[in-house]
Amino acid sequence: MRFKKLLSVVLGASLGVSLGVSAGTAHANTTRLDFCVFDIIGTSGDTFNLMRDYRTAALEHGLDLRVRAFTDENIAYQELIGGQCDMAAITGIRSRNLNSYVGSLDSIGAIPNYDVMRTVARVLASNNPRITENMRSGPYEVIGMAPMGAAYLFVKDKAINNVNALAGKSISVMEYDVAQGRMASRVGMSPVMSDITNFAGRFNNHSVDICFAPMMAYSALELYRGMGPDGGIVDYTLGQLTLQIIARHDKLPEGFADWSREYVFQNLHDRAQAIVDNAYNDVSDDRWININEEDTLRYDEMMREARVALTQQGVYNADMMSLLRNIRCRHDGGRAECSERLE
Repeated sequence: MRFKKLLSVVLGASLGVSLGVSAGTAHANTTRLDFCVFDIIGTSGDTFNLMRDYRTAALEHGLDLRVRAFTDENIAYQELIGGQCDMAAITGIRSRNLNSYVGSLDSIGAIPNYDVMRTVARVLASNNPRITENMRSGPYEVIGMAPMGAAYLFVKDKAINNVNALAGKSISVMEYDVAQGRMASRVGMSPVMSDITNFAGRFNNHSVDICFAPMMAYSALELYRGMGPDGGIVDYTLGQLTLQIIARHDKLPEGFADWSREYVFQNLHDRAQAIVDNAYNDVSDDRWININEEDTLRYDEMMREARVALTQQGVYNADMMSLLRNIRCRHDGGRAECSERLE
């Protein structure tokens, strides 16, 4: 019950060009830090542009950030854990090893739509003490989170339109996300271990039948090539991807983390969501593969069973799973899971 009560209270690698110190006016006692940003497009990408604005605002709060863009997320991640970066903006899937609580936001089927996503973001930015204690893990602290969009199955054949049709098909999965591989195997697919630099290429050159990606990848990574004339996108949200700003908390000025989380939600969340929404405009209606209500309910139950199993195995954080369930049920009390407490 404690997460239900808490929710009620709260709701009441290619290295790009560095961004120097030209923008904004520095705080009187400014700390200089290296900030590594993953953006698959590089310095011209939407994520990097959002982080430029974040840097400008941070100047007024005691941080002078040297922002560097990385098109290979693993390099940005390694720079952070190796100490070459003091902060990094990377995906929640990649950051799960650093903070399992916030890293579990990207769990399978846990955030079904963007309304729920916004509520989750608002709760995590509330700086309620019972939330903020989970934002820090070891030397790292999550100081901001923004949406990167729902992830879907992109398929090369529209006949792959139900659970049974997935059996025997190959799918590219991120090698550092245990959940993707286990879920694929669970429904009889053959997972092909990949990373951010090659998963799209494998789909586009038809080395795999399916890939798992957010809508922004459709144009940015040219997934329409892999889909060809007969492929499509299964209209079911498998999960929500997030961008997370993670810092070595001992490097931050006093109070900066609380300010940062609130700033990201108040000033960057809706802008990031607008970028996600615009990505849907590139996809014609005939590309979507609709699934019927029976299959939707079947997917929902499969996702829940997978989350429960993965939580028991320590892949997902149990406290976050409980919080997300309560938020889902606050939005839609008629969900079957709301009469049970499996998460």
